Amino acid sequence: MKDEGAFSAADVNNVVKSYSNKRVVNEVSFSLAQGEIFGLIGPNGAGKTTIIRMMIDIIKPDSGDIHILGKRISEDTKNRIGYLPEERGLYKKLTVLKTLTYLSALKNSNVENSRIEELLKRVDLLPHKDKKIEELSRGMGQLIQFLATIIHNPKLIILDEPFAGLDPVNTELLKEIILELRSQNKAIVLSTHRMNEVEELCDRILMIDRGRSVLYGRLVDIKKEYRNNSVFVDFSGRLDGLKGVTERRDKEKYSELFLDDKTTSKEILKQLMSREGEVRRFGLSTPSLREIFLKVVGRKQ
Repeated sequence: MKDEGAFSAADVNNVVKSYSNKRVVNEVSFSLAQGEIFGLIGPNGAGKTTIIRMMIDIIKPDSGDIHILGKRISEDTKNRIGYLPEERGLYKKLTVLKTLTYLSALKNSNVENSRIEELLKRVDLLPHKDKKIEELSRGMGQLIQFLATIIHNPKLIILDEPFAGLDPVNTELLKEIILELRSQNKAIVLSTHRMNEVEELCDRILMIDRGRSVLYGRLVDIKKEYRNNSVFVDFSGRLDGLKGVTERRDKEKYSELFLDDKTTSKEILKQLMSREGEVRRFGLSTPSLREIFLKVVGRKQ
């Protein structure tokens, strides 16, 4: 019998979903490994939430298939998934402690109070364990909802806009915990509009637009593919007259030099080193994920 670790955390194969004869997800495929943070990104209405709902069996695909932890999804499989929906929902009259106890029980998990208190301490909310949810700030409620997502020790964690409503301090705290979960070999799907968080946290991404996959793969490879043929240079000498440079854009602390198709960055550096002056900075121009997003999708977020 194969060990569970031999299976992907999720395999989504050619899934299709239509509403009123309109395809909102059109033959999308991707896989997710254990110990990986996977970014699911795209503009509003692209089909991200529909994909997530099919993964957790809230809705069924019209065609295609989905395997979670090497199996078709079942009630047992669902109990090994942690899902943080974009639309939050906690029972306002319950205390924090009772909320987490109740929500863990829904996953057939008998979580001891010691684990609940350990998690509350991790997010600096242990002193608030006996407060009702309605007494908490929005950010505190968001952290409680996140703890409810992971309290039953799921193998697959799906986070839909997890940083919404958090201040910068708690955003950093949540990112630390997400990275800790990856180090514990958890598989994590991160769906968010905050491209800087995706760029910081994710190993691979799937970008969808109008229900179709438009970018899929390792973030480092995607950024390399969309890299401009240009270099960043901070040079104390003259930059004019460099062979192979087609355009120069001067910034506050450096210049960006655009190269023709035949010129490499090494050739530019060699020319600079032969001139009088000091090369204080030299590097390849790499676009941000936000820039790639806007270029691929073709419209503003």
